[in-house]
Amino acid sequence: MILTLQIVIAFIADLLVGDPKGYPHPVKIIARLALWLESITRKSFSNPRLAGIVTTLSIVSISFLIVWLVVWSLTFIHPWLGCGASVFFIYTSLSIRSLYDESLPVLRYLQENKLVEARKSLSMIVGRDTENLDNKNIVRATVETVAESTVDGIIAPLFFAVLGGAPGVIAYKAVNTMDSLFGYKNDKYFYFGWASARLDDLANWVPARISIPIIATGAMITGLNGKNAMAVGLRDGSNHPSPNSGYSEATMAGALEVRLGGNNYYSGKLNIKPYIGDDLRKLEFSDIEKSHKLMFSSASIAIGLIIVIKLIQNTWRIQV
Repeated sequence: MILTLQIVIAFIADLLVGDPKGYPHPVKIIARLALWLESITRKSFSNPRLAGIVTTLSIVSISFLIVWLVVWSLTFIHPWLGCGASVFFIYTSLSIRSLYDESLPVLRYLQENKLVEARKSLSMIVGRDTENLDNKNIVRATVETVAESTVDGIIAPLFFAVLGGAPGVIAYKAVNTMDSLFGYKNDKYFYFGWASARLDDLANWVPARISIPIIATGAMITGLNGKNAMAVGLRDGSNHPSPNSGYSEATMAGALEVRLGGNNYYSGKLNIKPYIGDDLRKLEFSDIEKSHKLMFSSASIAIGLIIVIKLIQNTWRIQV
């Protein structure tokens, strides 16, 4: 139960504190290390795909080993120090509060009819071009981002924290970070970023799919359409260029009874995506608030499942 308690404390800490600015966040350190190693591997290997594979595997391994060494060393000094370090690393992997804090200004600007500010605020949390988006597409982009981040910022970190503790979850964040840095289909990263993109797809495969029942249950709890969320999640989850992102987006679209997906522009280039969900009603500003409720309810369900499963495991061991 020690690891479970660490995860719960980290979960609560993220809800209360979020990500304060200025402290040495592990993700920032991983990003700098990855960019530094990129410059070395590109010079060392003429094949950019091979350079990307070496960079990806090296950063994941280094991240895991350093965190394991830190936690082990502090535990050797005193168990409480090791527990504290583990809680800290798991806490830094979660993005519940920061996702809310970073997407909330978009809603506030829309409500105040400040379209330029809403677009600028949105550009801080999405990769698509936002300069020409209207109200509807700003709402759509925000809801899609909240849905996708519910997986890679909440469900997946909790999943890997359970499997591998602090070292496991930081290794996952290393994969996620490198995909954000290198996973682009442009001239620079088309081959170099192949390994990080494929490893990120693999890491998120299970969390993305278990997000369907988790978000659907969250929809029922918050008074949204849980049955439709499950149906649309299963039906349209694969309607996305990413092998994983569509599942949480489709489930949230079903819960809100709206249609997501469609055309986006990235660096001026049109990216055509399939539609997800049914166009039962038009997107409204309030859908951002509803997506926040779904995110928080899904996070609560995920942490609750961890506690219940661990209690069942411990009870079974005692009986055996």
